Amino acid sequence: MNKNRLEAFSDGVLAIIITIMVLEIKVPHGTEWRALVPLLPVFLSYVLSFIYIGIYWNNHHHMLHSASKVNGSILWANLHLLFWLSLIPFATGWMGENSFAPAATALYGGILLLCSIAYWVLEQTIIQKNGKDSLLAKAIGQDLKGKLSPLLYLTGIALSFWSPWAANGVYVLVAFMWLIPDRRIERIYEEG
Repeated sequence: MNKNRLEAFSDGVLAIIITIMVLEIKVPHGTEWRALVPLLPVFLSYVLSFIYIGIYWNNHHHMLHSASKVNGSILWANLHLLFWLSLIPFATGWMGENSFAPAATALYGGILLLCSIAYWVLEQTIIQKNGKDSLLAKAIGQDLKGKLSPLLYLTGIALSFWSPWAANGVYVLVAFMWLIPDRRIERIYEEG
C-alpha cells in the first residue's frame, strides 16, 4: 500500500480538527477590551490544544516518513489515533467554556492520555510491519518521553479534582517535552 494517501488523509483530518477548535471561540458582544476577558479561558485552552495538535501532526509526519510499508493494521491504528484526536475540540471547548472546571480538566487529560496510547499503538504497528531493524524501531530506542507522558497525564487527571490549574500545568509540561520535534528519526536518517 502507498503511504501517501494515509498521510494526506491524516493531514486533512488534523486541519479540520484545528478549524473546529477555532470556531468554538465566539466573538464577544462588546466593543471594548474588557469584552474579551471572559474569553481568556477559551483562548488559553485553544492555544494548548493547538500546540498538542501541532505536536501530533509533526511527530506523525516523522513517524510515517520513516515507514517503508503500510498495511490494513496500520490504517486502522491510524484511524484509532485520529478518533481520539478528533475529540480534542470537544474537550477543549468544554474546559474553556467552564473556566477549567475539575471534570472538564480531567476529561481533557483523559483524552490526551488516550491520544498518547493510540499514538503508541500506531508506532508499534508500524514497527511490527516494517521490522525490528526498521528506521522507526532504531529511532524510538528506549522512548523515555513516550513512557513518561501517560504517567504525567494520569497525574494531571488526578490533580484536576484538587487543582485544575496544577493539572493544566502538567499538560503544559508534557506539551513542552514534545514541542521540539522528535529528532531521533532525523538523526537515524543522517547516520544512515
